[in-house]
Amino acid sequence: MKVKDIMTSKVITLSQDMGIVDAAKILMDNHINGAPVLDKEGNLVGILCRDDLISQQKKLPLPSFFIILDGIIPLISSKHIEKEMAKIAATNVEHAMTIKPVTVTPDTDIEVVAGLMVDKKIHTIPVIDSNGILAGVVGKEDVLKTLIPKK
Repeated sequence: MKVKDIMTSKVITLSQDMGIVDAAKILMDNHINGAPVLDKEGNLVGILCRDDLISQQKKLPLPSFFIILDGIIPLISSKHIEKEMAKIAATNVEHAMTIKPVTVTPDTDIEVVAGLMVDKKIHTIPVIDSNGILAGVVGKEDVLKTLIPKK
């Protein structure tokens, strides 16, 4: 079975400049875990998932250090801390979204999608056609539906 057999073609998308509250409302009202983020030209630039929104509620991780031979070695990179700070302080989708999301094509096997979801701990994957255009999304619920026999 292929992604094109189970994907959702009518995709709810978000824009980069949309406010976080509006984006959260769209996800909740439509009972979806995430939505692709498109730029003004319609190109996929990221994905915003509930996890991205929930990260706004967590505390900033305090940097830990390891001291050896009078040298201080940080256990969390400053880039990681900056990324966490940006998500916590985000007021619009662009600052909270995950950039460069994992994508698949309509001809990707379902087993590959299931592996990506488990290995990378993702729930929603954008489907990109051969022209680089968003063709749909595939979520964990879509994959689970393949387990239920059709009547």
